[in-house]
Amino acid sequence: MNLYKNVLNNIPTAAIVVDKSFRVRYCNRAFRDYFPLSRGKGSLKDAVGCREAGTCGKEPNCAFCPMRSLFSEALSGGQAFRLVVLRNAEGENVPLRIKVHPLGKYMLGVVDSSYETEIAREMYSAQGIQQRLLPPAKSFGGVPYTFMFEPCREIGGDLPDVYLQNGVTMGLLADVSGKGISAGMLSAFVKAGWDRSEPSPAKAIRGLNAKFRELNLDERSYITAAAVRVEEKERRIRYCVAGHNAPILLKGSGGVEEIVMSAPPVSNWIPDFGYEDRVTSYERGDILVLLTDGVLESRNDRGEQFGIERVEAILSRSPNGERFIARLKAALLEFCGAFDDDITAIAFDL
Repeated sequence: MNLYKNVLNNIPTAAIVVDKSFRVRYCNRAFRDYFPLSRGKGSLKDAVGCREAGTCGKEPNCAFCPMRSLFSEALSGGQAFRLVVLRNAEGENVPLRIKVHPLGKYMLGVVDSSYETEIAREMYSAQGIQQRLLPPAKSFGGVPYTFMFEPCREIGGDLPDVYLQNGVTMGLLADVSGKGISAGMLSAFVKAGWDRSEPSPAKAIRGLNAKFRELNLDERSYITAAAVRVEEKERRIRYCVAGHNAPILLKGSGGVEEIVMSAPPVSNWIPDFGYEDRVTSYERGDILVLLTDGVLESRNDRGEQFGIERVEAILSRSPNGERFIARLKAALLEFCGAFDDDITAIAFDL
């Protein structure tokens, strides 16, 4: 063991050794240079100088710890790698791309080369840009809402948006084909190409479809979208769905209703498809939910999908949108641990 430690301690690549109980057994010199407060042994919290209160691995926020998630993914599925943003001794966020290799009862985490680290820094900047595309955390006027956005890679292909059009709340949830950088670029296109001044969800989708065709992409590229307009005075929802999961309406009086609509995605498959608005009524106290297929198709280690039934069961037990989103996120983490698709949902308290 001392020989291996000497070897690791004298290489320029930062390395950390963790056992299956997520206890840090060793950090080499290069790793400690990244994080001067790091201890050679102890918890993951000790290794990266985490300043969160409480015991490492025992607190609610630990479920979202990037280092813990990374080693958990390697423990369940073999080799894993991802961009991890950690805080150094100066309080700065340091983006690092870390690869984890299972080694029997231990796991070896290795920080990629300086070139890869520079790429990671660029990716971190891109993440910041994408975060600015998201709606505010809560509404400032209009219908109250809550959303979650959990990309499975550094850059996500989902786009949630909520905004006011002449004082009326509009909602959009788009999911583009692919993952990673290309999906992130296409989701940025959706943000730029969506006409916020258009009161009709169908006409806004038609306009996006026309702009999409100008990109002249092949048939593998497409966008699914669900757009809604919540008309509070009339207590009705005007909506249009393009190849997307059906919106879900929890009735305050009891029962869950799926707002079904059959229409193709935004794509080059069917030029000039005539998207049309539909209308459904709601009552005060109902909850309207939009979600992407990443939620429904998340799988556990037995290959089972999370499915619409689990979503509706959680929704039926939730008094409001905020509680629903929190419970949904917790249930997904417990069900499948690591995500292999982007996970996004919006809940409106009507």
